[in-house]
Amino acid sequence: MVKKDTSEENIEENIEENTEKKSGDGYVEIKMGGGWYMTISLAHSDRFEKEYVELAKERGGVKRSRFNLNPTHVRMLGEALIKFADDNGL
Repeated sequence: MVKKDTSEENIEENIEENTEKKSGDGYVEIKMGGGWYMTISLAHSDRFEKEYVELAKERGGVKRSRFNLNPTHVRMLGEALIKFADDNGL
């Protein structure tokens, strides 16, 4: 049985390896496998005149599922995901 290396250095390398960042334009793309990508982008609603963060699952340039998040909650979501991963050994 192979032990999974979960050191912080290894995790950071995997994130950098699987993430394509375009600096400063509010867009991150994370390769998930099987042709799927998770995209995180800043968007603006003309109807409500507010900004939001869109999390989407994308394949072949087509967004299959989306979730819109208030920008004030982004940091809380990130911290909650890190805590969840730590608590569950991910």
